[in-house]
Amino acid sequence: MKIKHNKKRNTAFLYEVLAKEVAKAIVAKDIEKKKSLLSLMKEFFSKGKVLRQELELYKLLGESHGADLYFAERLIQETKKEYDSLDKEKIFEAQSNVINMINKKFGSEIYSNFVPNYRNLATISQMFGTEIGAKHKVLLERTIIQGIISKPEEVIESKNMPHIDDLVYRKVVENFNAKYGEELGESQKTLIGKYVTLFGDNSLEFKVYLNEELNRLKEEVKKMTDSETIKTDEDMQRKVSAVSEKMESFRNQPIDDKMIQQVLKIQALAREGVL
Repeated sequence: MKIKHNKKRNTAFLYEVLAKEVAKAIVAKDIEKKKSLLSLMKEFFSKGKVLRQELELYKLLGESHGADLYFAERLIQETKKEYDSLDKEKIFEAQSNVINMINKKFGSEIYSNFVPNYRNLATISQMFGTEIGAKHKVLLERTIIQGIISKPEEVIESKNMPHIDDLVYRKVVENFNAKYGEELGESQKTLIGKYVTLFGDNSLEFKVYLNEELNRLKEEVKKMTDSETIKTDEDMQRKVSAVSEKMESFRNQPIDDKMIQQVLKIQALAREGVL
């Protein structure tokens, strides 16, 4: 028996499609839309909100991998207990408000955004539901367990660009190539991939990554400064010094499209051996 899944009542799905729309707004440089989307997400998905509590349970089951069978079974049991303790009426009301605001402010086409792990989210949602029989629920739990104990193949691209539409990513790359006339390297692809998923609480993870990447680039600058070639080339000394000053200025600069473009250019210089 196939159970129909209402994706608009899937909290994790709502969160993912909103995140996709934020990425598109960043690419389109639609600052007002980006702010409006982030405001909506903050209102309903920030810490302490009931939809955030439910979302965390989806993440526990959907993002845990490589565990043993005992851990997987216990994780499902404990997650179901936590889910049962949530106020379902408040969840429904919050979902209704999100859906209403999406429809009025952004249009129903948002629901067509590609969510790569949609099938997994639908399985978890159905398992949490009460409208299915025991046999079907056990089958759903078995599917989720299989995902938790498996070690999915991870290619470099999926690591570099988590949950990004190919169309969105390609447009960012094309914009950079058109502006600077050069192809992106792996470190630049990683930076763009992480930046277009920057929103809400995920900004902390991005800041940690950006700090590590800037430290790596500073090491490249130091190596270049200490090289014999630079010591005898005044023009290169000025260029390296300017790059070093620019990176130091990032400390007091907000993370925005302009800053990311500057970091991308520095990465390109490092890749070409200029740094």
